[in-house]
Amino acid sequence: MKTSQIAAKIVTRLFLILLLVALVALMSDKHQLDHIYISKQQIWTFIAPVILILGFITLLIICARQKYSKPDLNWLLVVNTVVLMAYGIALFIRIYQLINHQH
Repeated sequence: MKTSQIAAKIVTRLFLILLLVALVALMSDKHQLDHIYISKQQIWTFIAPVILILGFITLLIICARQKYSKPDLNWLLVVNTVVLMAYGIALFIRIYQLINHQH
């Protein structure tokens, strides 16, 4: 049980740190993202990430309320967060390539 608590806390904090680093990197120049658009045909591609984000928020709230005492929920939070981090890193790399390709 202790292992799942530690893993859930570490992965969650790592995700939040990576999210802040990515936001700082992308928001350093306010006009960097001006030429990146989302078309209506691409809206459906956001269903999976939205489900991942909602799952992360839900699991984080549940685990925090129960003070990380349920190992199954902790491991679900770890898996969800790792998948969300992989998606976020891939998205950041793609956006960063688009930004640097334009300059």
